[in-house]
Amino acid sequence: MHFDQRTQQALREAGLSTEEIGAASERVVEATAETAEAIEDFFDGLDTVHSDMDIAHSASDVVEHDVEYVDLYTHADDLRGYLKFDGWGVYVEGGRILTDETVELSLGPTVHDRVRFTTDPDAL
Repeated sequence: MHFDQRTQQALREAGLSTEEIGAASERVVEATAETAEAIEDFFDGLDTVHSDMDIAHSASDVVEHDVEYVDLYTHADDLRGYLKFDGWGVYVEGGRILTDETVELSLGPTVHDRVRFTTDPDAL
């Protein structure tokens, strides 16, 4: 089961049965996998995306990136992977779909920030 012991106890105290808690846990796992697939679909086929990533020595609030690939995997409610740009890459430690044109990723070492990526720079 996905939920830790404290969460399971709180859900039981809220009136959920063991079967209902198990079903909720499975739905969390499914939703995480669906989100990972949607994020990969967002980047699939895109050559260039724009982001609000804070880049040293950049005069612009919007940064353009050439995307090579994104490779995500899930485990329970964890969404992780790697986003490869032209010449560098970064670990992905979470993410969500904001709109059809924009996703937000939690990026790991070297960036350590939540960054929005979009096909429309005006959306940032």
